[in-house]
Amino acid sequence: MISKLTGVIDSVAEDSAVVDVNGVGYQVFCSRRTLDKLPPSGGSASVLVETTVREDRIVLYGFSDRLERDWYRLLTTVQGVGAKVALSILSILSPDEIAQAIAAQDKAMVSRADGVGPKLAMRLVNELKDRIADLAPAPSVAAAAGAPARGDETAGTGDAVSALVNLGYGRTEAFGAVARASAKLGSGAKVEALVRAGLKELSS
Repeated sequence: MISKLTGVIDSVAEDSAVVDVNGVGYQVFCSRRTLDKLPPSGGSASVLVETTVREDRIVLYGFSDRLERDWYRLLTTVQGVGAKVALSILSILSPDEIAQAIAAQDKAMVSRADGVGPKLAMRLVNELKDRIADLAPAPSVAAAAGAPARGDETAGTGDAVSALVNLGYGRTEAFGAVARASAKLGSGAKVEALVRAGLKELSS
């Protein structure tokens, strides 16, 4: 199986790139985020690769880093999420944003991706909530996703998120701000402090 390609970018299309490795061109399907990080044609690049073997062909999917590849693998474990949908999600949401959306149970955020309807979005956030602790971007996100944490810390984080939502901020936006605030303030921060710090994060 091919797990990594290092070579020269031959061309970049809407959903894929051709990487020339010693004269052999490999078509690699990528998220928009990964494609945007690639150099122009003629530039050198390395991409991590997930190889899928089908009856009639071998398909390569490329990723700019290990975290994006890990998220691709996790997303495709959900029924109804194939390679195309997973790459669509990774095209509009960063790994951190996906983790926050799932932990916050924000179906609308996930539904922004092409091919993700309301039912599939619900399945994604429900099935992955207990499985994202190792990929979560911040301690409070990991706690909300099911990682071990003190009950008062998790409750305080939830109350702070609710307070920001009541002020008119989106749930995922509020969740991310509180997650960053919690990481800076440390465990045991009071709700009021989390709200104030979260507002600063949102205004910066």
